[in-house]
Amino acid sequence: MIRFIFRLFALIFLAVAVIAAVVDTSRSIAASKLVLTSLGKGWADLAPDSLNATQAFIQSKLPLAINDPAFLFLLAMPAAAVLAVLAAIFYAIGAKRERPFGNFAAR
Repeated sequence: MIRFIFRLFALIFLAVAVIAAVVDTSRSIAASKLVLTSLGKGWADLAPDSLNATQAFIQSKLPLAINDPAFLFLLAMPAAAVLAVLAAIFYAIGAKRERPFGNFAAR
């Protein structure tokens, strides 16, 4: 059941990453130059309250030397890339493990 939840999150993050990539592609074609939407700008446009709540939570839980550079780095990255990496991480967590010797050890 837990694996299913991780794979479901991976599917959701992958779908949103594809949507972000399509939006960036259409904006790039319209502008005739490369346009990438950062995660921070996209998040601020869609849900500014949750962005502020997340920033407050991270600032209260992590030391300033760690949270500020790391969080700002993630917010500056392209949204499609960050979401695709999150999808890959969740998929790897939810993937079924191969037994090293197949079913031989179970007999």
